[in-house]
Amino acid sequence: MSLAPSISVPRTRFNTLPLAIGVFCLLWSYAFVAGKIGVTHCPPLILLAARFSLAGILILGATLIRGEAWSLSWRDAAIFAVLGIANNALYLGLGYTGLQSVSAGLGGLIVSANPVFTAALATLLLGEGMTWRKAAGLLLGIVGVTAIVWHRLSVGTDSAHGIVFTLASLASIVTGTILFKLLAPKGSLWIGNGVQNLAAGIVLAPVAFTFADVRAIDFTPGLIGAFAFLVLGGSILASWLWFHLLKVCGAIAASAYHFLMPPLGILFAYIVLGEHVEARDLLGIIPVALGIYLVTRPAKAGA
Repeated sequence: MSLAPSISVPRTRFNTLPLAIGVFCLLWSYAFVAGKIGVTHCPPLILLAARFSLAGILILGATLIRGEAWSLSWRDAAIFAVLGIANNALYLGLGYTGLQSVSAGLGGLIVSANPVFTAALATLLLGEGMTWRKAAGLLLGIVGVTAIVWHRLSVGTDSAHGIVFTLASLASIVTGTILFKLLAPKGSLWIGNGVQNLAAGIVLAPVAFTFADVRAIDFTPGLIGAFAFLVLGGSILASWLWFHLLKVCGAIAASAYHFLMPPLGILFAYIVLGEHVEARDLLGIIPVALGIYLVTRPAKAGA
């Protein structure tokens, strides 16, 4: 019988961050395809008002059923409501309006410029330093997105009207990202996500039913499937993961994952919707990807 002392080997804790990043990127990328399917069969504002309202009810209803205590102060609840207007109502309201006349691939690409503008605003408002490397990255990101948008306009693939709405959508999510870090709401992200969705649904509902025609809804299996994905995969899971990444990684680093969206979005749009992809579109992703690498690459010690 061995008398040697037993050695306790500590367990290696599984790092869930890469999994969270991967799931978020897949869900967020495919959401552009699901959104394109949805707005083909339903007015975008009605689709979004129903999506946000149902997601908010499901999240807060599940919280109530589980007996989870309300962990938000009035200030935090108000902040999440404001974030819901910026990140949900404005971002997707403008984006889905744009999706009616631009491809899902281009819509995803334009919104993926989020890290570039987030980095610029984070420098001004959050006190994050600007270096030559970050400045070069910002310029490359802008050049890449501009080149693809210009090419799409020149060949008549996407409309200028739709691109303007998509650019406004980009401005909304950048604003929401900065506001989240600037205002730093406390409490449960799960409950906060429910408040955001419900606030967005309440804001959009009267606008949707005033300016959109309910009779234009075409109830097809495609619409039902897209709506289910947008509620469960988009508004509930992907949104929760997004704010989790913002808390864990910071504004610039979390936003950087949006630059993984263009190739995934274009791939999903090609597979599911049969959207045409040109080599020049893919080449435009190169300066964008290089730009975000320069913006988010950690500086060397002592540099």
